[in-house]
Amino acid sequence: MTTATWFILIGSLLLVVGFTFSYIKSVPTTSAIVYLVIGCAVGPMGLELFHFNPLEESGLLELLTEIAVLISLYCAGVKMPAPVSLKRWQNPMKLAVVSMILTVGLVTLFGYYLLALPLGAAVLLGAVIAPTDPVLATEVQVRSADDPDELRFSLTCEAGMNDGSAFPFVMLGLGLLGLHDLGDGGWRWLAVDVLWASGAGIGIGILAGISVGWLVTKIRTRFVGTFFLVSFLGLGLISFAYGISLLVDAWGFLAVFSAAVALRHTELKLSGLKQDYSTPVEESLDGEPRPISDMHVSESSLVFNEHLERLAEIVLVLLIGGSLFWDSWSWRAVGFAAFLFLVVRPISVHLGMLGSRASMRMRHLMGWFGVRGIGSLYYLMYAIQHGLQEEIALELMHLTFVVVAMSILIHGISVKPTIARYWPSRNTRH
Repeated sequence: MTTATWFILIGSLLLVVGFTFSYIKSVPTTSAIVYLVIGCAVGPMGLELFHFNPLEESGLLELLTEIAVLISLYCAGVKMPAPVSLKRWQNPMKLAVVSMILTVGLVTLFGYYLLALPLGAAVLLGAVIAPTDPVLATEVQVRSADDPDELRFSLTCEAGMNDGSAFPFVMLGLGLLGLHDLGDGGWRWLAVDVLWASGAGIGIGILAGISVGWLVTKIRTRFVGTFFLVSFLGLGLISFAYGISLLVDAWGFLAVFSAAVALRHTELKLSGLKQDYSTPVEESLDGEPRPISDMHVSESSLVFNEHLERLAEIVLVLLIGGSLFWDSWSWRAVGFAAFLFLVVRPISVHLGMLGSRASMRMRHLMGWFGVRGIGSLYYLMYAIQHGLQEEIALELMHLTFVVVAMSILIHGISVKPTIARYWPSRNTRH
């Protein structure tokens, strides 16, 4: 495809989705499904106007997915409720840690014994597939920081945390393949990749978010009438927290999510405002939440970053469709996806939520909506860029791209009917 053709395709998609936004919201589909179908239609499965080769373009795809994940993490973080409390966060923390570890373990067993992958490749597959991504199923994503729904909060918060907590297992898989130093007996992996990188990432993010929130509040208090370019402040916080993390070998995804949460918490605390979960979320005519206050950088920068998030979604889902062939839908890949959706996710959620006060219906819904998406693509491209053997890379690409495509289709089609049945019985007071 020529540059002109790409502009026409992207422009047409934007126009179609823009004009049909209300219709898409009323039918059991999502915008991501539209992008995927069009990508397949113009790609090797249809008109063959273009073919995107992820192996040859792994560097470009790594960069694009990295940017998309960072923006998504910021958007998720600033919609987290404040103040942060262990009581409210314990469910998503269990999902992001215990359930994710169980997911990696179960996928590793499946990959090693049934797919005949080397142990390192099986661990890497588990790490790549483990992160969830509710951005591709917006009905289960938190709408604003005042959203009282516990299901959306748990799934969004889980995705925000496990997009970073999966990194140590990516490094473990690379280490078992001889592409990363794990240290004698795995000491370096445990000390550096798990403890230091995770703790430092969270710490850097918290400090960065608190600093920006405090500075904005103090300047506005002292210099009345001061205005900020809030979209730049949001992007600046993302870049700063991520860059510092890379500099000290910390997990930057955790840093960005933590920074966004800390920014929201700090602004709310310093302004003396309290969130009220007893009232429903106020939405505008287009279905988007109304911000609490334009004084908050976290809320004011959210709209701009969500638009960037949607643009990234269009490009990346189109590329997924343009990467698939008819023979990509092998029984090996489809069977693995079914195992992940119907066995791994429900088991890992139910075991991870043991001791939780969440209702059984809530656990069932969490067990179904384990949407896989952009984070999985990033981790896979990251591994390829770090020297993953071509044969293993092709196999993992085959499995991962089919899993993500099936997740977009299956979870996207089922989300609205499922939520519609769950919605009347939800408890809005937590």
